[in-house]
Amino acid sequence: MGMHEMIQFFRQMSGKLGSNVYAGINGNTDPKQISFIRQLQKEMKEKNQLGTNLAFLETVVFDLETTGFNPDKGEQVISIGAIKMSGTEIKEEQCFYSLVRTNSLIPAHIAELTNITDEELLIAPSPSEVLLKFYEFIDSHVLIAHHAKHERAFMQKWNRDCLRSSFEHRILDTSFLIRLQQQSYKSEPLENICSNCGIEVMNRHHALQDAKMTARIWQYYLKKALESGFNNLYEVYDYLARL
Repeated sequence: MGMHEMIQFFRQMSGKLGSNVYAGINGNTDPKQISFIRQLQKEMKEKNQLGTNLAFLETVVFDLETTGFNPDKGEQVISIGAIKMSGTEIKEEQCFYSLVRTNSLIPAHIAELTNITDEELLIAPSPSEVLLKFYEFIDSHVLIAHHAKHERAFMQKWNRDCLRSSFEHRILDTSFLIRLQQQSYKSEPLENICSNCGIEVMNRHHALQDAKMTARIWQYYLKKALESGFNNLYEVYDYLARL
């Protein structure tokens, strides 16, 4: 039996031994974990994130690497990376990264793109374990992503599968601030935006490295937003709504 077939065999056996291995926490959630998630959701509702001064807004910039683009058709998260920011300050020492175990083999083009192997994912932490650790890392901070629609769709599915709950965190796309400077802005690949901002592109399609590059994009345009006189998210939303 070759390595490829062996990996598939073990995954099939894992599915027969218990769907909880990949489907998530299901009925085995620690009450403390449930309480933690509910407390986060409560804090987010109570926080006045829209009115917080942009210079002090606590955010987490994150990126997902996935096997495709549609989570409802079986595509899965294979890695997640994130870095914290406070206003325009990137907190280089406060990072999060993890591979995520999957129940299927990675498409060859995804393996080539991400340099993630089936062997690595076979021994990676379970989706539920990674999700809970990610929640512990992000707390109730606002999330930032490039092409955030992709991240939001996978986070929603991930939450439904593992926690049987909705995904409540606010996610802002990088375009949220870019459009303040370029009103006709249309979505572009991450590397193109980096080039426009003078940001070096390194280890593209590694979740943590992409998160760090996205953080530098957010930093670049947040500085411009502050220089233009925008004080908080509410003012940005109001301005964009009138374009």
